Amino acid sequence: MADNLDKKILSTVCYYDVFDYPLTSFEIYKHIVEIKSDNERREDESISIADVWERMRESGLGRFIERKNGMYFLRGREDLVGQRIERDKISVAKIKKLRKVVYFLRLVPFVRMIAVTGRLAMKNAKMDSDWDVLVAVKGGRIWMGRTLITLVCHCLGKRRHHNKTKDRVCLNYFITADSLEIRNKDLFSANEYFFCIPIFDAGKYFKKFQLRNRWIRRYKPNYYLSESGNMKAVDDPYAVKFLRKLMEKILDWNRLEDFLGKIELKKIENNPNTKKEDGLIAADRKALIFLPEPQGPGVFEEFKRRINGLAPD
Repeated sequence: MADNLDKKILSTVCYYDVFDYPLTSFEIYKHIVEIKSDNERREDESISIADVWERMRESGLGRFIERKNGMYFLRGREDLVGQRIERDKISVAKIKKLRKVVYFLRLVPFVRMIAVTGRLAMKNAKMDSDWDVLVAVKGGRIWMGRTLITLVCHCLGKRRHHNKTKDRVCLNYFITADSLEIRNKDLFSANEYFFCIPIFDAGKYFKKFQLRNRWIRRYKPNYYLSESGNMKAVDDPYAVKFLRKLMEKILDWNRLEDFLGKIELKKIENNPNTKKEDGLIAADRKALIFLPEPQGPGVFEEFKRRINGLAPD
C-alpha cells in the first residue's frame, strides 16, 4: 500500500499545483485523488490521516515535494505559500460581498439553493475573479427561476456578461431541486463540488445535493458529507419565505414556464458559443448548463504534463 499511497499523494500535490494551490497534510488526506480510467478496478483501501502523515514523513516524497508553513508543494514552488495566503484574504472579502447580493437573491421565486463553486469556494480567487455559483431551483420551474435570478442580478449590477466579470455572479449552471445531479462527472467536477459552499439553502438541499453526487468518491475516495451548517450561509427567515412563496403562487403558471423556455432555447441555439466542439451545453427541465469551454480537460492535460515531468534526482 505504501508505494501506491506515495503515488496518490504525489498525484494530489501535482494536481493542485495546476491551480497554484499548496496543501496542508490534512487537505492532502481530504482531497487525495484517484487517477484511474472508468474501466479500471478501483482499489477499496482505506486511507487515514495517520497514513498520510506517516508517508509524508518517512517516504522518499521529499525528492519531489517541499514544505513551508505547514503547506506542501512541488519543489521550486515555494512562492505559492504566500500567494495562497493572499488569495485566501481576497476570497473571504469576495464572499462577504456575495452574501450582500444573496440577501436579495433569496427572495427570488423558485430559488432553492445557491452554492459557491470554483476558485472562490477553494479560497483561491484572484482580485479580478468573478463569483462562480451553482443554482438549484424548484422542479418544473427551471426556466422561470433562471430568468428571474438573471433579471435580479442584472438590476443589481452584479450579472457577469461580456467583459464585466470582476465581483459579478456567473450564472452558467442551474439544476433542479428534484434532481440535484451534476452532469459532467470527471476529476475537475469532483474537485469543484467537493469544495463548494452553500451560501443559501432554503431547506437542507445542500445535504441532498451531497448525497445525490456521491459519484465524487470515484475520484476523491475521502469525500464525505458536511455535518454542520455553513457559517457563510445567508439565513432564510419566515418573512423571506412568506414573500418568496407569495410570489411563487402569483407566477406559478405552466404556460409562462413554457413560453420562457422557448425564448431561452432559441437564444441558446443562436449563440455561436453553443457550436463549440468540446463545449458542455445542456438545456432541459432538469439542468441548464452553459460551459462552451470546460476547464476540466485542459486542467487534466496540464496535470499529466507536470506529473510526467517529475523524475528522481
